[in-house]
Amino acid sequence: MESLINYILQFGHLNQQQIELVKRKATEVQLKKEAYFSEAGKIARQVAFVTQGILRVHYYNNKGEDITRYFIDENNFAVDLNSFNYQVPSSEYVQAVTDCTLIVFGYDSFKELSDTIIGWDEMIYKITTKAFMDKVNRISPMLAEDATERYLKFLERYPTVANRIPLSLLASYLGITQSSLSRIRKNIR
Repeated sequence: MESLINYILQFGHLNQQQIELVKRKATEVQLKKEAYFSEAGKIARQVAFVTQGILRVHYYNNKGEDITRYFIDENNFAVDLNSFNYQVPSSEYVQAVTDCTLIVFGYDSFKELSDTIIGWDEMIYKITTKAFMDKVNRISPMLAEDATERYLKFLERYPTVANRIPLSLLASYLGITQSSLSRIRKNIR
């Protein structure tokens, strides 16, 4: 729970009473490898903060191929923001790549924090903006890079993730086949 509080405090101030309220509204959840935190077609009713493990956000394209959009590792939030905020069905899946420990807020608890803590919405806005910018900075350069460059950038951005996820998921994220990824890895050793 302390990692969550420390993360939130980077974006604003909470007094001790507010910190205790945040802790009371949160629940620690264990999510087993391959289990879903949220699914396409369903309304996202929870926000998670990852304290241990890796989640992936993915969807199925019109050919039925499983496409990994990005990974979420420790000390990051996981939520389909549009689905959660507007209570509409999600268009993507959030799935555990490894066993995960999450700190979870239900929709009502999160709303209560917003209604109770002055400045909460501003902190969440800053966290959301940072996450959005991180995602843009991760994805935009990939459009102009070749597969080897994308792999090397992935290793640079996610130094603790590459050895913890299956190669098939990494290849999906990079937009290449698993055999192409194996060749790239072999060539840069």
